[in-house]
Amino acid sequence: MSFYMTYLARWPDYFHVAEAPGNKVMGYIMGKVEGQGESWHGHVTAVTVATEFRRQQLAKKLMNLLEDISDKIDKGYFVDLFVRASNTPAIKMYEKLGYIIYRRVLRYYSGEEDGLDMRKALSRDVDRKSVIPLKRPITPDELEYD
Repeated sequence: MSFYMTYLARWPDYFHVAEAPGNKVMGYIMGKVEGQGESWHGHVTAVTVATEFRRQQLAKKLMNLLEDISDKIDKGYFVDLFVRASNTPAIKMYEKLGYIIYRRVLRYYSGEEDGLDMRKALSRDVDRKSVIPLKRPITPDELEYD
C-alpha cells in the first residue's frame, strides 16, 4: 500500500481511477514524471483494467490521459513503460497506441524474464530522437534511474 500512496502523494496528476456506477473500480493508471534534459518524460508504472471492462478502450483512455499530462502540463519529451516480453496482447495494444519498442532489458523481471522498454514521442520531441531504437539489449544495471 505504501508504494501506491507514495505515487499518489508525489505525482497526483499521474494517478487516475476509472469507476463504474456503484463505485466499482473499472481500471486505473499510475505513473510519474522523471529524467533530466531531453530525457524528461512521463512514465507509466501500471495500467490495469478489470476483466469485465476490457475491450472497451478504457486502457486507451487512461493512457491518453497520462500522455496529455506528460505532454501539455509537464512538457515531457516522451512517455515510456516496461512490459514483459511475453505479454503479446499488451505489446500489440501499446503499438496500436503509437508506442515502439525502444530497447530490450535482459532479465528485467525478477532476474528471469526480459522486459521491453516501449516509448512514444510527445510534441516537444520534434525530431523524435527519443524513439530511435537501441540496436542492442541492455541489462538492468545499465538503466538510468532518476
